[in-house]
Formats: sequence, C-alpha cells, structure tokens
Amino acid sequence: MTAPILPPTDANITIAVEILHAGGLVAMPTETVYGLACDAANPEAVAKLYAAKGRPSFNPLIAHVLDLATASKIGHMSHTALKLAARGWPGPLTLVLPLLDAGKVCDLARAGLKSIAVRQTAHPVAQQLLNRFTQPLVAPSANPSGKISPTTADHVAADMGDKIDLILDGGPCAVGVESTIISCLTEPPTLLRPGAFVAASYAATTQDEAQPLAPGALSRHYAPNATLRLNALSPVEGDAYLAFGPFEAYPDQLHMNLSTTGNLTEAAANMFAMLRALDTVATRIAVAPIPRVGLGLAINDRLARAAKRD
Repeated sequence: MTAPILPPTDANITIAVEILHAGGLVAMPTETVYGLACDAANPEAVAKLYAAKGRPSFNPLIAHVLDLATASKIGHMSHTALKLAARGWPGPLTLVLPLLDAGKVCDLARAGLKSIAVRQTAHPVAQQLLNRFTQPLVAPSANPSGKISPTTADHVAADMGDKIDLILDGGPCAVGVESTIISCLTEPPTLLRPGAFVAASYAATTQDEAQPLAPGALSRHYAPNATLRLNALSPVEGDAYLAFGPFEAYPDQLHMNLSTTGNLTEAAANMFAMLRALDTVATRIAVAPIPRVGLGLAINDRLARAAKRD
C-alpha cells in the first residue's frame, strides 16, 4: 500500500504525530530535501527507518530539534557551536556535538558514537511537527540509501511510498541540497560536508568511511542509475546533458539546465530533481562545469559522490 500524501493541516499533523509515537515513518519537508522522520529515541523505529532506506547501520543520522534549548540538552554547545548556531539556525546547518543525553537519540541512530549530529530546520511544516511531537526526530533524506535525494512529495512517493506510513506535502524544497555539516568536536571546527550554509572559513576534513561522523559521508552517494560524466563542456552522442548557464542545444538533444543565468542558488534547488528526471530517460548524463565557490562547493560535492562507481 502506498503512503498517503497529505497537506500539512492541523488534523494531518496530528495523524503524523500519532504515527511517530507508534514507531512509524513520516516523510516531512525541510528547506533542503524531504526527510524521512522517526522517533530518535526509539531503536525499533530507527531500525525500521534503516531498513526502509537500505542504509548502512554505521552511517549516523541527524537529530532534528525544535530549538536551541532542545539541542543544548542532547549535545554540548561550546562557545563556537553557539556562534555557529546563531549564524545558521534555524536553517540548513548541522552541528556535530559531544553527546550529553543518550536517552533522547538512541545508540542505533548515532551509530554507536559518543557524538550527536543536530539540526534546527527552518521549514514551517517540520517545525510544526517537531513542536507537536516535542522530542527530537531523526530524518535522513527520504530516498533509498545512496540514491538521488527527493525535493518534492511525489519524489518520496515514487521511491519509498510502499515502505513508509505518511508523506506530508510542503511543496518543493527551496534549497534542494543537503545541510552543511560542521564538527564542533575539536577546535577549530571542521567542515565534514559542504552544503547550503556557506562555511568557507572552516577547513574540510576527510572522514573514515568505516565509521563516518556524519551522514552523507560515503564516497558514493546520491547516485542515479545513469553514468555521470562531470565537467563536460558539451555532450557527446548518446549523452543527456545537464547544463549550467547559457547553453544552445540542438533540437534533438536531451538536456536540462540547472540555471540558464548561472545562478548557484537556483542550480542547487534544481540539481536533484533534474538528475532524477534525466535518469529516467538516459543511461549517460554529462554535467557542465559548476564553479567551486559558495553553494558550488556543495553542488560539486554531491555530483562527485553521484558519479563515483564501485
């Protein structure tokens, strides 16, 4: 049976909260991508979430919280962490913190780590859900593990509709690329994953794939079925082309454009949806060069992971 797609009315939020309290799975919109939410403290619900996504159990999950006060109860907010939260919360920023309360986010959700990844999302539907649920929700992207992230409720239904209980439809995601992840376990902090929150002043670090500190750290991630060729100035015969900026296509050439004006914000919002669309009709996708500045760092990071083959 396919999960119903419901608008975020008060009555439907109540239904979603009841499902979560019962250990079920609810897809919720965030400003980045749709997340697959469950009770962070319930190991059976988290196990169900891992199974639905086909996600490796060593890959930790992000705990979504309503506010800074809740975050401060489950993770240690250092002075630096508080400064980052003041800049990036609510919004597309995840902080990895030393764990304070293991009861709020179960060991399975943390992949056994003594740290916790925490985010305060800005999306009003997610905030309503968190406010009514009153406890943290873990919510990785609502797609099969390693595949293209969903930015609409229909994407979730197509990929996971038969594996989850409810989809709250908050419309298309405004950002379309996952949150930036910064580790505050050391000083200075380190950038674990570039994302929509621009953190140019922090140095990136390479994670151990056997035990990553944060979600989205596996080298092959967000992968379509089609083969990706990156930094392609033009397509070759048989390619679908994902363009960026002004591009003159031939009439019979299959292509989409992340942003005809070269706008990185627009490109980030379009990236997953366009990759998904091209993946349904092509076996090879050539992708135009994307500037490695600002949001372009996050876009290139996701494309590199999507292009990697085992």
